[in-house]
Amino acid sequence: MRIHEGSIVALRAIVANKLRSILTLVGMIIGVATVIAVVSVIAGMNNYVANKINSMGSSTFMVDRYGIITSDEQFREARKRKKIKIEDMYAVQRYCELCDEVGGTSYTRRTVKHKSNYMEDIIIVGTTSNYVEVSDIDIDYGRSFLETDDQHRSAVCLVGPDIIEYLFPGEQSIDKMIKIGNYYFRVVGVGNKRGSFLGQNQDNWVAIPIQTFQKCFGRYRDVELHIKAPSVPLLEESQDQVRVIMRNRRGDRYKDPDSFGMYTAESIMRLYDDLTGTAWIVLVGVSSISLVVGGIVIMNIMLVSVTERTREIGIRKAIGAKRRDIMWQFLIESVTLSLVGGAIGVGLGASLALLVGAYSPLPATVETWSVIAGLTIASSVGLFFGIFPAMRAARLDPVECLHAD
Repeated sequence: MRIHEGSIVALRAIVANKLRSILTLVGMIIGVATVIAVVSVIAGMNNYVANKINSMGSSTFMVDRYGIITSDEQFREARKRKKIKIEDMYAVQRYCELCDEVGGTSYTRRTVKHKSNYMEDIIIVGTTSNYVEVSDIDIDYGRSFLETDDQHRSAVCLVGPDIIEYLFPGEQSIDKMIKIGNYYFRVVGVGNKRGSFLGQNQDNWVAIPIQTFQKCFGRYRDVELHIKAPSVPLLEESQDQVRVIMRNRRGDRYKDPDSFGMYTAESIMRLYDDLTGTAWIVLVGVSSISLVVGGIVIMNIMLVSVTERTREIGIRKAIGAKRRDIMWQFLIESVTLSLVGGAIGVGLGASLALLVGAYSPLPATVETWSVIAGLTIASSVGLFFGIFPAMRAARLDPVECLHAD
């Protein structure tokens, strides 16, 4: 039997037995829809995290007291280390020959106020004048810090777009004053909108010159170094130079491990993959269980179809149909039935993924390969679970089939 003829027969059977077909396809629809939705959310998460992490810059690396922490024991050990000071940053700026940009940041949280409007628990970033160059922040309008702002401990600030929205509704914000804790600062620039990252808002921050920060909020806070190498090929050599400078300043002995952490965008992405890779596989595996259930339902309905069409099989064999013709007929019907369910499931799963992306913090991306994979898996399930009914139909004796009621 030709493939298109078998497909037409299968589609006619689906239309002729609507209720049975719907009940048969429910398992396959749910299975494919679940897999497509889960894979789309995973792909969206991976793309989103990769874009956010890579926005740090492929030739940029960070140095802080902790580094990448993966256990409570590592965290307890890291807490015992000496804090990184602003003097360490100046030393790296002076002695690192393969560092194009060296910046630093410190953090605290304070209430930010303008007139009667205020926002609580806002991230306050003390940073160097090259903050834009060593971070993923861009200036939407206004200006960034000048080196003289830092040198003179000027009371100026950059703010995130959410600060403007809540503190200056309908007002012009540049050169206006805001109160951070007990201190007043003049707004000189507004950062670009970045949205949220894993549910965390990235637009409600205020940045001030790092020496102003230390003057207002204390000199004994950790400083995180942001360092940009001249190019990716020189990244490792640049890190080696910084490591030597930092170990020397912190008195690390030859055989001792680094008393600080150093990481790149690539190392963060690698950690993310390690932490989520197994979880994603398990999640897809669990969601695929319904595909197996759908395949078993299709196999059962095909066995029922063989029983119902025993006389038809006998007539086809009597007029010259061979075993492989009968087998192909039922295999094509099984695959067609499965593909119909798969196509509906793909549409339902893609719609569900887009709804999740639109109305939840989880990003979702419906990739073309996932749609192709969903249809391929559906047809493979139909083929696999259709083999037994097809073989059973092919082995029926034509004489006994013609005597069947």
